[in-house]
Order: sequence, then C-alpha cells, then structure tokens
Amino acid sequence: MASARAYLDFVLDQLSDVPDVSWRAMMGEYILYCRGRIFGGIYDDRFLVKPVPAAKALLPDAPRELPYEGGSEMLLVDRIEDRDFLAALIEAMLPELPEPKRKKRR
Repeated sequence: MASARAYLDFVLDQLSDVPDVSWRAMMGEYILYCRGRIFGGIYDDRFLVKPVPAAKALLPDAPRELPYEGGSEMLLVDRIEDRDFLAALIEAMLPELPEPKRKKRR
C-alpha cells in the first residue's frame, strides 16, 4: 500500500520548525532527509525513524516496525502532534546519522 501525499504534507507541516527537511518519493513511499541525511520516512501512512541511540532514548516504548518487506526495523513515531518533540527528536538524531554519500565524478 502506498502512502498518501496528504499524510506526507501533514508530517512535513509538523516538522516545519526543523530547518532543511526535504523528501523524495520512492516506490509509493517517501524518504525524509534533514541536512542531506536520511532520518526516516513515510511508509504505509506511518512516520518511521531510524533506530539510532538518540531516537531509542526519546522513544523508549516505540514499536519497532518494518517499513516494507525485507527492510530494517525502524521506530514508529506516535507523538506526531507534538511539534516541539519532533524538532527535538530530529535534532538529537542528526549527529548519529551517516553523512550523505558523495557522488563520484565520471
């Protein structure tokens, strides 16, 4: 099942206090970036984030869910209405996320 664009728009609105959030559509779902780093995505109309230590600490009781069959477990964000919490979550996660891969020149 693909995610609805309306749900992506809702999540992006909730994340509007976080600078440099962007997204990319991929196979009916949406990958979320902050400052070029992938921090999560919208999968089947669920907001999931990578299970880095900061996210686990801020979401200790969050269910672990698969974004798609064969994917790695991610944390379900259920406090989607709390903009301050979401901003704190993303900012805490950033130092623990890998740098974006540089494209090789041909």
